[in-house]
Amino acid sequence: MLKIREMLLGKALDPLKSETRHSLALVAFLAWVGLGADGLSSSAYGPEESFRALGEHTHLGLYLALATALTVFIIALAYNQVIELFPTGGGGYRVATKLVGPYLGLISGVALILDYVLTIAISIASGVDALASLLPLGFQDYKLWAEAFFVGMLIVLNLRGLKEAIQFLLPIFLGFVATHLVLIVYGIFAHAEYLPALVPSTLSDTGALAQNIGWAGVASMLLLAYSQGGGTYTGLEAVSNNVNMLAEPRVRTGKVTMIYMALSLAFTAGGIFLLYLLWDARHVNGETLNATTFRLIIDSMGTGSRWLNDILLAVVLAFEAGLLFVAANTGFLGGPAVLSNMAVDSWVPHKFRYLSTRLVTQNGILVMGIAALIILFWTRGSVTLLIVLYSISVFLTFAISLFGLCRYWWRHRRHLAHWKRRFLLSLVGFVICASILSVLLFEKLTEGGWATAVIIAAISALCIYIRNHYRDTKEAIRSVDQIFSSQPFGTNLKAIEPDPVNQTAVFIVGTSRGGGLHALLWVQRMFPEHFKNFIFVNARTVDSHAYGGEGAVEQMRAEANATLQFFVDFCRSHGMASTSFLGFGTDAVQEVTKLCYDISKQYPNAIFFTSKLIFEQDNWFIRLLHNQAALAIQRRLHFDGLQMVILPMKV
Repeated sequence: MLKIREMLLGKALDPLKSETRHSLALVAFLAWVGLGADGLSSSAYGPEESFRALGEHTHLGLYLALATALTVFIIALAYNQVIELFPTGGGGYRVATKLVGPYLGLISGVALILDYVLTIAISIASGVDALASLLPLGFQDYKLWAEAFFVGMLIVLNLRGLKEAIQFLLPIFLGFVATHLVLIVYGIFAHAEYLPALVPSTLSDTGALAQNIGWAGVASMLLLAYSQGGGTYTGLEAVSNNVNMLAEPRVRTGKVTMIYMALSLAFTAGGIFLLYLLWDARHVNGETLNATTFRLIIDSMGTGSRWLNDILLAVVLAFEAGLLFVAANTGFLGGPAVLSNMAVDSWVPHKFRYLSTRLVTQNGILVMGIAALIILFWTRGSVTLLIVLYSISVFLTFAISLFGLCRYWWRHRRHLAHWKRRFLLSLVGFVICASILSVLLFEKLTEGGWATAVIIAAISALCIYIRNHYRDTKEAIRSVDQIFSSQPFGTNLKAIEPDPVNQTAVFIVGTSRGGGLHALLWVQRMFPEHFKNFIFVNARTVDSHAYGGEGAVEQMRAEANATLQFFVDFCRSHGMASTSFLGFGTDAVQEVTKLCYDISKQYPNAIFFTSKLIFEQDNWFIRLLHNQAALAIQRRLHFDGLQMVILPMKV
């Protein structure tokens, strides 16, 4: 099994090597590829949904093109402030938690997780739609299974590691940028003679429409189409959510990445709107609007060969589908990062903080992939339905985050220079995002909007239950620590080194000093004068939170050493021979087991002890929330002939 795992996912990486983190950190260009692809790829479905919402009044598309480009820059500049204020990542979740409150932070975090799940689902679905535009209509029945295949492929790529996934997809990203740049520039210049009349004719048609339905009707139509294309702006928050993945200096790298994203998205989305207008794009059954428009442009190039035109279109759509798959990969980068941040705050099971041997948040990647598959099969891969769910979750996070920024700048207005400019930027962004969210909820509540609200509410309720359980458990452990904190130290000041030939009690301890002392006193009471050596073992898990910044692992090492030294000093003060061992790894069970093997060779008469929390009401969900490390370690040690006793600690 280990050989197969390494073949699929690659060999394990050493988390304690400083060069390992630097090799995984992303410079601005790679971050643009890995995190910015979500925003750029939305040009494949966002403008189309907006344009189709206009119906026969396609002349209004010019206003949408301008509004789209302007909105991209407003949101991007506002989120640059998030990068400044929260350089360790977390994005919308951290902003809402710190600036508005924990419960709005929870809603923002849940919406973000749903956003990233939908990023995977809608990007894969839209990518397959782009490829299906090249195939006969009969292929439509097999699209769903093709989507499931691509999701599975991305799961494996991401389990191998962040940078490998991005480097694999890099040529696709660059191919999209090159082909779409050429098509947009050529498409605009090829019909440049229509440009001078575009603005006057748009104003004239708008006036005529206003006479029929009134200016309020025109504004409502524009606002609905503008909101329905809200998926265009998704992905702009990805950089602020994942600043911890960027190369130092992170803030500067994040801002440069955001500039790349804003420029590329504004140009591409705005350019595609112009192409729809200039080439009079019309929907064709079985094709995306982009495919139809690009076919018209390529046919006008005068190659004189139908098969060559078909090949060129296939190349363009293949790169478009490829970029959408790169965008789906953003969900596997951002989603686990949000889950990890929420796990630190105990909203979700703590195991979402743990890294695999490839230093990726393995549990988070699997959850995101499985959830995306469920949503794809539920919606049957319908981009129109997915984009409603997607836009609501995204703009809920946007609105909460920008509201938090408004509060921050207003509260600190007396202490910060240029606060007015920043406050106004955040306020404009909030008004835009809140307006889009309100329109979507009002107009699309019965067309999928209700599902987003139900999912966010249900997951939020579950998160509150989980956090309350962790809080109660923490209080119970704290009370145990207080009970044992009164244990007096002895008077002996000399260090007593263990003798390897003597009977040895080895205690596997964690962060709770009370738990360690509970085990030590229990063993002394049950086996008086039997053990002469007392050894303490601790293995710290290098999780995504600890691995997120320079110096975090060193701080964790110092805290672990201090806890172990407390136990050693306590034993030595009572005249007992004692020492300690400390290990680090991504799998605590594996690291503890390895330390125990080494200790058993040095101290052949060792018996291992550890404590395990025992709950009055135990079920599968409680076991899911708590690490069952004690049982796993005991199973491994017993299998290899080593003795281990688990001591119950009731909470």
